[in-house]
Amino acid sequence: MGRAEIARSLSLSTQAVSNIIADLKDDGFLVEMGRVSAGRGLPAVQYAVNPGGGYAFGIEIRPDAVFAALLDLQGHIITTLRRKLSDPGPEVVLKTVVELRDAAIKNVPDSGSRMLGVGIVMPGPVGTTGISDLSTDLHGWQEVDAHMLFADALGMPTEVNNDANAAAMAEQVTGVAKGLSTYAYLYFGAGLGLGLVSNGQLISGAFGNAGEIGHIPVLSGGRTLESALSRLSVQRHLNAVGKNADDFTSLERLFAERDSDILDWLDQACDALSRAVGIVENLFDPQTIVLGGAMPGPMLEYLALHTHLPDVSVSHRPNADHPRLTQGATGRLTATLGAAALVLNNTLTPLIAHTN
Repeated sequence: MGRAEIARSLSLSTQAVSNIIADLKDDGFLVEMGRVSAGRGLPAVQYAVNPGGGYAFGIEIRPDAVFAALLDLQGHIITTLRRKLSDPGPEVVLKTVVELRDAAIKNVPDSGSRMLGVGIVMPGPVGTTGISDLSTDLHGWQEVDAHMLFADALGMPTEVNNDANAAAMAEQVTGVAKGLSTYAYLYFGAGLGLGLVSNGQLISGAFGNAGEIGHIPVLSGGRTLESALSRLSVQRHLNAVGKNADDFTSLERLFAERDSDILDWLDQACDALSRAVGIVENLFDPQTIVLGGAMPGPMLEYLALHTHLPDVSVSHRPNADHPRLTQGATGRLTATLGAAALVLNNTLTPLIAHTN
């Protein structure tokens, strides 16, 4: 865009925009992208975000591994890294995160001086709650101030959030939620999480635990959604009949073979997902609900296509602009990419404090 177009879109004077552009160019955030003729006078200089003007580092902590991704200022993936975890406790995880940060900077030396911050995500809930100490928790972190721990060790701006929230932001930067302002993201980690974005901003709750939808008991016998709709659920279902499905590749293979047991689980999961959709739509009124996370893409596609969408819903309306349920596009590293996207979101769409 040129100065005049930017000024009109922001209701600022051309001189104010010129001053801002000069500062952003000096800081390396903007670059000139040629000129465009618009009638009489000199052709207008066009400006764009400089991809190398800044970098965001994302970390996803899982019970058995730590994943990392470095994104540039336009959200492009520059490098990804992974380390297995022998112990998910704070001491081992902290050492692993620092090693991954140093390895990323070694791979991309320019990023060291232009790192905007680090986003770190892990499974919820945060702190000790009535749903702590379940099988999907990251044990050993309930009494730890994770933000202070990582910020002190890394020495740079740090944001800590849950994996579902991060996944939701990844879809806004490069996925199917690009251009949407209010949507929900059902995240398949070991359990089932929910990221909520309203008017472009995450809804985190008073203590960072909004979206723990997997623990809602809405199934027969008081069972929770997570007991029928999660990666841990499908693994238990298959292990019970003597089939190993403890890794992503095994699930992909079984589904590709149209294994009868995995199809049985999917049919049951569709029923649970239908109930989850009804809850999310009537409580949150999203433009769409996105499915994603550490579940094979073809299985997510099956769920999106075969789940009965409830008629009793505020989202059941004619001529809707977006599908009610859709598969995400950012893949199995969506929470890792989302961790870095949290940093980009804070940089590019900062909150403005209002005072009376």
